[in-house]
Amino acid sequence: MQLLKDDPRFRMEAYQFVREALSFGQRFQQDADDELADEEDLEDLDLECFEDEDDDDDEIESWEEEEEAESHLTGQVLCQAIRQYATQQYGLLAKVVLNSWGIHTTSDFGEIVYNLISINMMKKSKSDRREDFDDQYDFEDAFVKNFDFELSEETGSA
Repeated sequence: MQLLKDDPRFRMEAYQFVREALSFGQRFQQDADDELADEEDLEDLDLECFEDEDDDDDEIESWEEEEEAESHLTGQVLCQAIRQYATQQYGLLAKVVLNSWGIHTTSDFGEIVYNLISINMMKKSKSDRREDFDDQYDFEDAFVKNFDFELSEETGSA
């Protein structure tokens, strides 16, 4: 892959992981948005879009733009999603795994994201900046010192 030749700092797994973490973050955000939507009253619905058939194309385009905006994660939010996803996937080994792929700071997440944007595998909004990923958290603190142990029901006492 040309991307790895152009920027050999990161392994292919790093790019795959960041894309998976983006999906994880979007699902998490969508679940939170769905919970909020369930709490809204039906009278808040805007039914005007169903009244004028001439504006159907404009409405569909507007919905698509709105849906894309809703699924967009800022650099800061994506960094938090990556932290949660890495901890979920690799536990105490998260820092070791990320480091083995060439990822040592949250700034590296930004480099990976912008490399993916450059080959149209990710998108950015007008307000996104590469610097949004800088200094979001320290890997030692996030993945080692502040690691939270959680017992699932499966690992409970018999």
